[in-house]
Amino acid sequence: MIPKKKAAIPLEAGLKGGKPTKTLQPKFEVFGEEMIEKEVKQSGNSGRVYLPPEWVGKQVKIIRIN
Repeated sequence: MIPKKKAAIPLEAGLKGGKPTKTLQPKFEVFGEEMIEKEVKQSGNSGRVYLPPEWVGKQVKIIRIN
């Protein structure tokens, strides 16, 4: 007996009329030293997040959560 394959859910499956109906969010697992949650502020034509001065020269990862 051959097991049935699960159907892949296309990204458009959560859309109705171009608007999301159900949020399909990926899960991220990140390892690091510290975490800060902040709101991005307007800065000209871009966005800006201020971080502690001790973080200058360090590598960071930014994940948009909404």
